[in-house]
Amino acid sequence: MSVLPEPIAALISGLAKLPGIGPRSAERIALHLVQAEAGAVKQLAETILNARERVRFCELCGALTEKSPCAICADPRRDASLVCVVERPVDIISFEKSGTFRGHYHALGGKISPLNGIQPEDLRVGELERRLAHGPIKEIVMALGTDVEGDATSYYLAKRLARPDLKITRLAHGLPAGTGLEFADELTLSRALEGRRELL
Repeated sequence: MSVLPEPIAALISGLAKLPGIGPRSAERIALHLVQAEAGAVKQLAETILNARERVRFCELCGALTEKSPCAICADPRRDASLVCVVERPVDIISFEKSGTFRGHYHALGGKISPLNGIQPEDLRVGELERRLAHGPIKEIVMALGTDVEGDATSYYLAKRLARPDLKITRLAHGLPAGTGLEFADELTLSRALEGRRELL
């Protein structure tokens, strides 16, 4: 028999389904919420609902935005000839936090995974082809994961999108900053060697 009232158990169960929140964190959050001031909890609930209702996907790149096209697509200072292809809209946020990429993005909405029933037509590949046909794109940077599905999706897109006036590149894979060689596996080391550049 559970010592927790059913509403708390249901809240813990719901919170545990969120990414990055395990059972113990879900329990701590749930217990905090049921003991917190009612006004603060109501405000949090309204903020969650408001965000869910107002945030949508950009019609051009697939980023999370309040209005479409998003601020990145609408910014005339960004390089429209350079498009970074990512798996999910949250990957765009990671790139933007780094502050190093000044082009545009295209979120596929996943990666090809036949075992999970995800085919190219399930992704935003057609939208990317339309952007290529109507835009000044000269380079596409594949910024997908380095797992089997990410590699397969990158190679599939490179073949499908290939044309004489288009450069298709992928992110270099190498060693994380601040670590030694003893922490790197063989695949990471080989990719670090392949992606090497001149120092001077």
